[in-house]
Amino acid sequence: TSLSETCVQSLATDSTLLPVSYKQRLAAGCRHKQWQLQPQVSGRCGCHRISHSEPPADTLLYAVYAFLSVVNLIIGLEQDNIIDGFVTFYLKEADPHINTAHGHMISYWDGWVHYLMYLLMIAAITWGDSYRTIGLYWVGSFLMRAIVYILGNAVGKYGSQVGPLFLLHMLYISVSVWACFRIFSQPSTQDAQNIQEAPRRSLLRRPLDLLFIIYLIPAFGFCVLRGLVALDCSSKCCQDYTQLYEPYLKDPSAYPKVQMLVNMLYSGPYYIITLYGLLVPGCEWMPDLTLVHSGALAQAQFSHIGASLHTRTPFSYRVPADSQLVFLLINVLYALVPQALCYRCCTRPAFFLRPTPEKKRD
Repeated sequence: TSLSETCVQSLATDSTLLPVSYKQRLAAGCRHKQWQLQPQVSGRCGCHRISHSEPPADTLLYAVYAFLSVVNLIIGLEQDNIIDGFVTFYLKEADPHINTAHGHMISYWDGWVHYLMYLLMIAAITWGDSYRTIGLYWVGSFLMRAIVYILGNAVGKYGSQVGPLFLLHMLYISVSVWACFRIFSQPSTQDAQNIQEAPRRSLLRRPLDLLFIIYLIPAFGFCVLRGLVALDCSSKCCQDYTQLYEPYLKDPSAYPKVQMLVNMLYSGPYYIITLYGLLVPGCEWMPDLTLVHSGALAQAQFSHIGASLHTRTPFSYRVPADSQLVFLLINVLYALVPQALCYRCCTRPAFFLRPTPEKKRD
């Protein structure tokens, strides 16, 4: 227990030093006369003061979010009895939604994955680089988490127990939506001048894209199937799938139902649009779209897989032991392939970029 407490305290301490680390880096690289560096060494770290200026609002926001991510990680660890005594009072007084299996998984996702994203965005802002790519991935992850959590709270079995902390959570979401618009407003980092000369090959000469297209068709069907299950479809196919592989879709917390409905309404059209983008050259929106979707699906699948197997989920709604291998294989593949597609679109975007007007005239 002492080792766990030490690790958690170290994480919390490091997250509180993020604004200080930002000021230190920014002051060291600044050449303007109005900036003054006043080092004050105290204990294990050196603190720097910067006068006559304030750090960007984005940096302060993501520093606060990084601290909150550590808090969420502590909540998840205490809920699973890995640590004890840190947020006991909060868990007793908080809304009951946080104690569900889905609440556990989003605490872990926020505590690890979102925390890393915030650090990367803070570093990019500090060094003067664009953070649009990692920012769009975070936008997808955040929006999926927020939509499912809010709607699940409203229509699930805890819908009548929404308290003041839920309203505070809505404030957090409102500020995050503002951050999403800030990220979208940043200019794209793709340099069309350098890569527009790449040849536009046919689909048969792009075997990787062909594999992605082959994947998109069954992925669309799988997405629609789980959406129909969430709508209580009475067909034998839906009933058998629920009973044999994913009984968690019937959990009364309503999070899995909302998750599958969101997937069907948003991921379904995405697969069709992506199919078009892989077939027709010049779809410049493809890298951004795949970034947002891959972030959303990564968060969704992590929460869904973890909650389906978590001990907080009632036994009758957990994945049957003899079906776990198939369940994991399908759901992990469903989560990983969009990440590979996103990587392909962002690292080799020549097929999706249009020639500039200057080149066309030449």
